[in-house]
Amino acid sequence: MNYYVRYFDDETLVHTMDEVLAFLSEIDEIEVTPAMERELYEYADSDVFFPKRYKVRSRVYFIIIKTEAHTMQDFKDKKALRPASHKPAEDLLNVEREGWYECTVFFKRVVTNHNGKCEYRDTEFSVRLKGKSPMRCYERIVEHLRTRVDSRSQFPSPKGKNFQCKFLGKAK
Repeated sequence: MNYYVRYFDDETLVHTMDEVLAFLSEIDEIEVTPAMERELYEYADSDVFFPKRYKVRSRVYFIIIKTEAHTMQDFKDKKALRPASHKPAEDLLNVEREGWYECTVFFKRVVTNHNGKCEYRDTEFSVRLKGKSPMRCYERIVEHLRTRVDSRSQFPSPKGKNFQCKFLGKAK
């Protein structure tokens, strides 16, 4: 595992946590403390692959990112992205499996309030329907809702958390 470290315009790609600490020690504004060392080693040993921000002082941070890149150019070109441990949402949405689905869409519906003004209201719509894939179900639901709600209503992306779809079983 390698580490990309950046503090304003100073950046490096190193191979060990000792090299990270040496890089940070060379920056005058950063004081490497035992607490900082401990926290960075914990980050290095963890399974977390999200970037870590470390506060230097009020509103000033440095960032450290775990990467598989061996050179700075590889890192910048995003050639060493960590392989996903699960299928991307769009792959799961397009899996063809004909049958019954239970789907829920959370969307922003435009309604008129008691003053006669329009406002967005969070709305949940759940339905069981026959479909060939979760994506086809999503398309059918949105198509249905667009004919029944104000055209200014906002529908979520099928890839996000505001669309849920569960396969119930094969259609008879």
